[in-house]
Amino acid sequence: MDALVWEAEPPRLRSPILVCAFAGWNDAAGAATTALTTAAESLDAELIAQVDPEEFFDFQANRPTISMTEGQTREIEWPGNVLLAARVDGTDHDLVLLAGTEPNLRWRTFSDGLAEVADGLGVEMVVTLGALIADVAHSLPVPITGLASDQELVERLDLARSNYEGPTGVVGVLHDACRRRGMPSASLWAAVPHYVAAVPNPKAALALLRRLEGLVGVAVEASELEEETASYEDQVTRAVAANPEIEELVQRLEQEQADRLELRPDLPSGETLARQFEQFLRQRGGPPGEGGG
Repeated sequence: MDALVWEAEPPRLRSPILVCAFAGWNDAAGAATTALTTAAESLDAELIAQVDPEEFFDFQANRPTISMTEGQTREIEWPGNVLLAARVDGTDHDLVLLAGTEPNLRWRTFSDGLAEVADGLGVEMVVTLGALIADVAHSLPVPITGLASDQELVERLDLARSNYEGPTGVVGVLHDACRRRGMPSASLWAAVPHYVAAVPNPKAALALLRRLEGLVGVAVEASELEEETASYEDQVTRAVAANPEIEELVQRLEQEQADRLELRPDLPSGETLARQFEQFLRQRGGPPGEGGG
């Protein structure tokens, strides 16, 4: 990618997995970008490259912002995307994280270039995070949809084969670029309640993060996000209780979700849970009694 500016020599990583999240159309209530940011902070991810925004953004649609440094120097912060690398001890994979904003322009060039960079870094799989507005209740577990590009990956990761048809965002174009390169890819989508979609949703972010952990075999410390989730649930529950119409809506959504779960439970197999648990123990230093605490 000609627009990629490396901050240092491209790192050598162990069987890396690329995880992407874009603010914008694919990021209802900021859940996807919050999940990725939490992972980056927990894993001490380091900046390795930045994408020059000049050819990918309409700055009248995504305007840069001005901030003051030490009350004197005015600096412009441009919309864009950055690549971060996280070396994760005790696991089979390191991570490359792409964080930023969905581009306005030249999606094919952007996605083809990103897939080329991922190939050059030795990336073995690409995972995108997204969030969508849906008829779900804030009081129930967040529905997470996992989709994959090919049948082998579907079976190995206990995901589903995508049969979606309709408008897409840059993540759809990126998955197509990966497919044309023969690079496996998967996506995780969190459903956020439509009646409270205008505020950040840490509960959906946490659910995405926990599903990502199982997918890539990396444990992420997210105690702050867990605290924010508890506060979010409490505040929304109190606001709903103060509005009889919304309270009735939430009760109906709770019943509909419960009915759907009875008809089609979406739970990982016991074998999958055991495999994920073993991966977490290895990363944290072993089971209790062997240094794992």
